[in-house]
Amino acid sequence: MAIINRAPRQPAPVRSRVPGLVAAFLIGALVAGGLVFWTTRPSSIEQVADQIRAESALRDKTQITTLTELARTTRDRLVPVTEGLSRAMPVDGTAGPAVVSDADVESWRKAATAAVDGFADPPSGETATNVARSTLASAVRQLATTVDTYASARALEGTARTTALDLAVRQRTNALFAWSVAATALDALNVDAGNGHQHVFLPTSPGEGELTPDTEPEGSHES
Repeated sequence: MAIINRAPRQPAPVRSRVPGLVAAFLIGALVAGGLVFWTTRPSSIEQVADQIRAESALRDKTQITTLTELARTTRDRLVPVTEGLSRAMPVDGTAGPAVVSDADVESWRKAATAAVDGFADPPSGETATNVARSTLASAVRQLATTVDTYASARALEGTARTTALDLAVRQRTNALFAWSVAATALDALNVDAGNGHQHVFLPTSPGEGELTPDTEPEGSHES
């Protein structure tokens, strides 16, 4: 029998598994990363909500600044009114020593009316800002009513005059208290908005019970 000599079989080459492992790892990492991104990325609704909140915060900060400027202008307009009423009507409700003319009363009325008009057609804002604005407006209207009551009392005599003056004093006290509450709230709003303390308080007489500004300097960011 013939014997056929065959060439010895060469062993099959061993292929490196490293590239395949690296590729598998990269694919796995990409897939896992994609899943994490997909499950944690903000939804379109959340993105819209975040944008609305940011725009609302910016709008509110602008409104706080505008309201503070209006409060300062109004305070400066009303100071002659409150000081005149304080001289004419001390806290106890009796007629003061100051001589008040019809021209004085008319001047107070014009100033109070202008202050009331300044708060007409208010913009809509955040709740805290709306409350501060509404309280300021309420205080201004109450002070305008005080002037009207005092003007009416001037035409009266005896007990009727005393009763009307007492009512005017209580109206003035309520107006100044409401303003002090609003000024306190406005101060806090400015601190939270990054504007620092803003003290827009009306001067008051001792014993009237209004809130007073804190001792922090104007513009200070200390709470």
